[in-house]
Order: sequence, then C-alpha cells, then structure tokens
Amino acid sequence: MRRFFYLIKPFLPRSIQIFLRRVLINIKKNKYKDVWPIYKGSEVKPINWVGWPNNKKFAFIITHDVEHHRGYQRVKQLIEIEKKMGFVSSFNFVPERDYIVEKKLLQFMTEHGFEFGVHGLCHDGKLFSKESVFLERAVKINNYLKEWNSVGFRAPAMHHNLEWIGRLNIKYDLSTFDTDPFEPQADGVNTIFPFWVKTGQDGNGYVELPYTLVQDFTCFILLKEKNFNIWKDKLDWLAKNGGMALINVHPDYINFENKTKLEEFPVNYYEDFLNYVKSRYQNQYWNALPRDVAEYSREFLK
Repeated sequence: MRRFFYLIKPFLPRSIQIFLRRVLINIKKNKYKDVWPIYKGSEVKPINWVGWPNNKKFAFIITHDVEHHRGYQRVKQLIEIEKKMGFVSSFNFVPERDYIVEKKLLQFMTEHGFEFGVHGLCHDGKLFSKESVFLERAVKINNYLKEWNSVGFRAPAMHHNLEWIGRLNIKYDLSTFDTDPFEPQADGVNTIFPFWVKTGQDGNGYVELPYTLVQDFTCFILLKEKNFNIWKDKLDWLAKNGGMALINVHPDYINFENKTKLEEFPVNYYEDFLNYVKSRYQNQYWNALPRDVAEYSREFLK
C-alpha cells in the first residue's frame, strides 16, 4: 500500500492528498483510542535507567524536519522565536530536494547552540524500498553527515529499518515513535525513553530517540485541532512518568502571520505550548539537543 501511494502521489493534487488522509485518520481515531496518543506500558523504564541529569523530572527535546524550500526560508525565524523563549532545538535537512543547505546557515545555528541533522536524501518514499537502494543512498547520506559534521538522522515519513539505519555513521536516529497508528509505517516502539540499537558483535550501535508528542501535521492539519491540548495532555503524562517529551514541528506548516491555511497552522499554537512548558514545569525539565541525550544515555543503555 505504501509503495502504491508513493507511485500515485505525484499525480494527486495536494488538497486531495490531505483530504484522503483526513478521512482515513478520522476513521482510525476511535479504533485506536486505547493506544493513542498514550500507549499504556510505554512508561516502563529501561533496565539500568539512571534518570535525567541534575535530577530533572523529564527531558524536553525539540526537533524540526525541513521538508521544502518554504520551510527552509523559515528556519531562522523559528530559531529566533525559540531563542527568545529560552529553548534550543535541532533541524533536520533534506540534502537533495528543492533547497540548498547553506554553510552560513549551519554556522549560524552552531553559533547559537542549535543542532542539525540529515533527513533522508531526497524524500521520495523509496529509501527503504530495497536494501540495495538504501545502501547506495547511504553512501551519499554519510557524505552529507561528514560534510555537515552531523551525528543524527531521521528518515522521511518516519519510514525505518533500524538494522539498515545502522549502516549510517550516526550517534542517534529519530525515525521512530512510541505510538502513532496514523503513520504510513505504524509499528511503534512502545517506549517513551531512548534505547540502544546494536549494529554488530563489537558493541557498536546508536541511540534511538522516538518522538513521543503528536506531530504538528497530524494534530493541526489532519485532525484540525484549534489548540495545543493534545500536546499538553501528553506532556503532562510524560512528565509524570519521567519520560522523554520529543516533539517534531515542521517550519513548512507554521504560519507566522497566525493564519490557518490548507497545510499551515498559526504559530501561536506552538508559542503557547512552549509557554506552557516554561510556566508549568519551570526548572523541572532538561531542554536538550538530541546529540546531548544520545551522548548522556548511550553508556548505560548499551
């Protein structure tokens, strides 16, 4: 089904794609209400879990996938909002799509304490179609990782094969989720904590960081939510259970004029959520970059 969708996708107007996904998600919503947005049992802590640094209650990790040129143009604007509110985040760029990742932007992000990673290669849904395709593209992906001095990866559309991803020169991956039956590859990892993925007999591997907060596109574009309550309720549950609140927000879908469009939501939804995190959980969370979470947890997760 996934292969068929990506075969016909180029011929479907964007409005039709979104309409069909809205119909599908509303059909599925009641069916999966017992496992989404909270999967009971995912709060069980990993063996040898030592908690978060400085006795913080939970980790708060902000990530962004930059899908198109539209989103790329909004990166600095989003960074300025987060800087002003006292947060740091990581942006994942598609190396070969409709924008060029400029070194001056990467330098700007580094200077201001932000991170960046690689988001697939060309975002065409074919990365995991065959192992030979993945291995061929992995060579290029590794080259971009080296060129950008990045250590993290997220696959487009959250497609994943954790064994194959281990062929990349990374310290962490972001291509999974605790529970999300609305994703094309809907096999959740059923945990709200980072975990170790072993890639060989020599002890090598990487840290997997699943997203645990509903993606913005699902929340505001497909479900057409008018506030951040889904994020708020899940965050409160994650904080209560000492987990990892990892969110994925796309600059492509944020409307900085606070308007609602076919595939854009008002920026104040996101700003209101960040303000809630700050006010409700002041001094209780660790706002960390993915690389810092991976570095912190890798030794006791291995």
